[in-house]
Amino acid sequence: MKGSLIIIAFFVLGIVVGLQSSTFNFQFSTFILYALMFCVGISIGSDTKTLKSFRSVNPRLMMLPVMTIVGTLAGTAAASALLPHRHLFDCLAIGSGFGYYSLSSIFITQYKGAELGTIALLANILREILTLLCAPLLAKYFGKLAPISMGGATTMDTTLPIITRTSGQDFIIVSIFHGFCVDFSVPFLVTFFCSL
Repeated sequence: MKGSLIIIAFFVLGIVVGLQSSTFNFQFSTFILYALMFCVGISIGSDTKTLKSFRSVNPRLMMLPVMTIVGTLAGTAAASALLPHRHLFDCLAIGSGFGYYSLSSIFITQYKGAELGTIALLANILREILTLLCAPLLAKYFGKLAPISMGGATTMDTTLPIITRTSGQDFIIVSIFHGFCVDFSVPFLVTFFCSL
């Protein structure tokens, strides 16, 4: 209950800050983004056990993050053909969020405006929700790596428990490694496609 109230309080705070002038909003969201990236770096760098365990990952499985990125971008490019009112690079920027909605939506809002940032937020939240709901079906019909690939950047945190349950304990390190690599690519790919 306490955790839910904290989340709601931050949501309300976000609305209040968003109602302020655009200059204040831009500066505030930029500082929040820097703080978020700093915290992610601290959490990854301080967990030396996880970083050392990456050495035990099968070299063939190290291609999974690359294939997730390529597959997502290819699917996003195909979907953009069905959306003639949206530019290809805008769609690729949204797809490059890989489920990391808190980071990608801020970048896209700053580069392309609130409308596209909101679409990115919803698309990336939807990716995470679909992973949480469909992981058992994906593992059953497409293999144990499918939930990891669908989870994108979330596989080292929010979707890790469901992936562990459906794919097995053997895929924990693969999932964390995958999430780490995809997570790391988000700021570079999103800003690249937003600048085109």
